[in-house]
Amino acid sequence: MPLFLGIDVGTTNIAVLALDAHSRSVRALSIVRNDSEVTSEENKARGWSEWDAEKTVKLVFKAIATVISKVDPNSIEGIGVTGQMHGVVLVSDEGRPLTPFIGWMDRRCDEIIPETGTSYIECMIEMAGENGFSREGCIPATGYMGSTLFWMKKNRSLPKAPATACFLPDYVVMRLTGEGPFTDPTIACSSGLFDVVYKRWDASLIRRLGLQEVSFPEVKRSGDIAGLLTEEAAEETGLPAGIPVSVACGDNQACFLGSVAEKERSVLINIGTGGQVSLWTSSYMQVSGAETRCYVDEGYLLVGADTCGGGSYALLHDFFLEVGRVFFGIKAERSLYDEMMRQASKVPFGSDGLRCEPFFGGSRLDPSRRASWLGLNRFNFTPAHMTRSLLEGIAYHFKMLYDNMISEGVPAREILVGSGNGIRRNKLLAEILSKVFNMPLNIPVKGEEAALGAAVLAASGIGEIALEEAAELIRYKRIKE
Repeated sequence: MPLFLGIDVGTTNIAVLALDAHSRSVRALSIVRNDSEVTSEENKARGWSEWDAEKTVKLVFKAIATVISKVDPNSIEGIGVTGQMHGVVLVSDEGRPLTPFIGWMDRRCDEIIPETGTSYIECMIEMAGENGFSREGCIPATGYMGSTLFWMKKNRSLPKAPATACFLPDYVVMRLTGEGPFTDPTIACSSGLFDVVYKRWDASLIRRLGLQEVSFPEVKRSGDIAGLLTEEAAEETGLPAGIPVSVACGDNQACFLGSVAEKERSVLINIGTGGQVSLWTSSYMQVSGAETRCYVDEGYLLVGADTCGGGSYALLHDFFLEVGRVFFGIKAERSLYDEMMRQASKVPFGSDGLRCEPFFGGSRLDPSRRASWLGLNRFNFTPAHMTRSLLEGIAYHFKMLYDNMISEGVPAREILVGSGNGIRRNKLLAEILSKVFNMPLNIPVKGEEAALGAAVLAASGIGEIALEEAAELIRYKRIKE
């Protein structure tokens, strides 16, 4: 039975699964924590986010080896990779990292340039000129590849040696194959430097931003073969050498492929550390407040993405732990998530008038935005109300992003799909989303939707599965408020 590996390089975890192309079942799964962050405490305080790209690769190898211990290695016929789309690691001509991977949560581009009094993002937009980002599908934001490169250029921290700007999933593919780096439109579109209409790097914009000394990966079609598994990677993982490895795809698009059975009728809410609301469209269109991202077919995803999500919920969780440590001397680290959900479930919808803005580190469109609780009184000033109102704040924000798309002429959707661990592990959030969107929430049964999408794309790349057949893999459990 042919098996295909799907690898999802996430911010919190790295997931690898083996998909049986005939039975459409997941035969094995391994999840390892991504503990490759190397940001110093000083730079964390500045909002920076830096990771060891090579350690990330070692964690990927470890997760692959665990999956391979459960299946026949000789049955693997292809490998697909996905992962966090934004961010950048600069690599040498020999394919080795010259910088840390600077991730999507990095906030350095919100800093003010001393001589101008404006932020790096504002300076980019000014230098690009009128309609400078009109074909990029997005405006620049901190944490994007183009923005980080611009910051490095301004701060003279670009490597002196020849360097290629590489996305983290593309670096993983390069280390698996020894080829590239290559990218595809679904990841390249997250850079802020990629023309999503003509699906090529925007040379004119790159020149206007002064980034022409940086090289960019060759763009291949989604699902194309990037290369074959090297002897070195085979030895590390327990796989036989020579297995085809597909060019990586964006995690948002891979998640959509692995979650949505009816793309024309569905709206996908994905919540992990951050979150997105995504709708498929057959042709390029612009919607204010949303990004237009290339999809794995010839279509596009309209995406409302933001920083509020599981990361905001985790901050509240850590606050409760800190109260226990400071006031009650509870030193043991333990999870409070189940108890938070149990207590919040006792609070009625609407949180007795308490409203939460769950933006602790700014939003994509407004870096100065901050979290707040409004409507506090002596009855709703409780941990349970704070928890529930934060979850409701997340749900209402993504409903607002969806409503904005519909108000600008995008057809409304009839099916609500929820994916990501932020939804899968939080039944209360799933119920709140169903209530706010006024639709039952369909959660894919298989889980690890992005890794599943990557495996499907790898199978389609060698002709084993047509992309249209991905819908046959998807089964839902339905949640109602």
